[in-house]
Amino acid sequence: MPVSGSELVKLLPNRRPCRECGFPTCFAFAMKLASGGTTVDKCPYLDEETKAKIIDLLAPPIKLVTIGSGENKLEMGNEEVIYRHEKTYYHAPGIGLLISDKEADDKIDEKIKKIKELQFTWIGLTLKADLLALYFESGDKDRFLSLVKKAYQSTDVPLILISEDMDVLFSARDVCADRNPLLYPITKENVEEAVPKVREKPTPIAIRGDSLESLASLTLKLKDTGIEDVVLAPGSNNLMGAIRDQTFIRRAAIKQGFRPLGYPTIAFPCFIAKDGMKEILAASIFINKFAGLIVLSDFDQYSLLPTLIQRLNIYTDPRFPMGVEEKYYEVLQPDEYSPVLVTSNWALTYFLVSSAVEATKIPGYVCVKDAEGLGVLTAWAAGKFDGESVGEFIKKSGIADRVKHRKLIIPGKVARIKGALEDALNLEWEIIVGPKEITALGKFLPDIAKSLRG
Repeated sequence: MPVSGSELVKLLPNRRPCRECGFPTCFAFAMKLASGGTTVDKCPYLDEETKAKIIDLLAPPIKLVTIGSGENKLEMGNEEVIYRHEKTYYHAPGIGLLISDKEADDKIDEKIKKIKELQFTWIGLTLKADLLALYFESGDKDRFLSLVKKAYQSTDVPLILISEDMDVLFSARDVCADRNPLLYPITKENVEEAVPKVREKPTPIAIRGDSLESLASLTLKLKDTGIEDVVLAPGSNNLMGAIRDQTFIRRAAIKQGFRPLGYPTIAFPCFIAKDGMKEILAASIFINKFAGLIVLSDFDQYSLLPTLIQRLNIYTDPRFPMGVEEKYYEVLQPDEYSPVLVTSNWALTYFLVSSAVEATKIPGYVCVKDAEGLGVLTAWAAGKFDGESVGEFIKKSGIADRVKHRKLIIPGKVARIKGALEDALNLEWEIIVGPKEITALGKFLPDIAKSLRG
């Protein structure tokens, strides 16, 4: 549970009136600290032990854990709420593809190709699966290490290494240690053997327990040894049990502030549901029910795309519309005589306009004005898409350097900004009122393009 300022002030030295933290009183500093508006190091009189205690109190109830490295690293945890409408979700669950070393070489190659190439463009985003889970199932250590080397050398995605044999697990870890792989499973039976190897070469681990009590006791034991990059793997072997455990872990960590379960979780639809469609449905449930990692035995474009879209919908902050960057965009390699259109930066508006321009087969420039993710009419009503602000944007966008003409097409629904926009542009641009509906661009744009070329 979030710590309050009144609780934090009890830990402060209460030197009055020093104001060295930038606040008039220790209470004001504590209140700001509790809301995230300042940092504990602003107080010069706190000893290191108290600082560490306050940092621990302020830490999100679910710890941040990172697997992988570089641009493709995957972060889990740092969540602060059960339901996204309470605040927001920060880290969407990683979608993983399981590869067993018992699979045929051509099947392994096919799966590696999928993780590298199967991706979708969706409202300006690239949607794709995130990681590979490599499963030691053959009993042949050399074959498994060969699989790990192949995945490591031919991809740059995060890796999960799965082996009940600790010697094999840590040998595989050494092959790809710089990729920061996740090791699974660490259990109460092998934890004593695993701890020194993890401490020797710090690596995130996923712990498996046959009950939530055993998971909690394992995290406490690991914390005592200084190991906290931990992911929880409830030992549920059926979907109902898995949903129960995932929900309990989230509620215990956030509502009760129970730190021993305050870690991200991993779910294995690949082991719970054998049928392809049932597995995808299980993955869908785990997206809703708080899993930080979800491992599938296989997928194709028809099963992966809806899974990724569901994840996007759940993990897009509902308080803020999706927007694209403010700048001008080129459609179909335009030249100095191509039409110039302006619109707002609501992602859906931009992609509808650019798609409509592309459908006419007429190259053009689409200038996108930042309107805080609002559609054109809503942005105009909110004062974020008026003649003066659009004019300032056009001036600084650089579009004047790309075209020889000075004709700018505005959306028909905001025709009333025409005069103010002409004034803002010092009458140097002719403002053309475009159609009210995007679907009408197909008839409107060809005549404009013809007139620009004289």
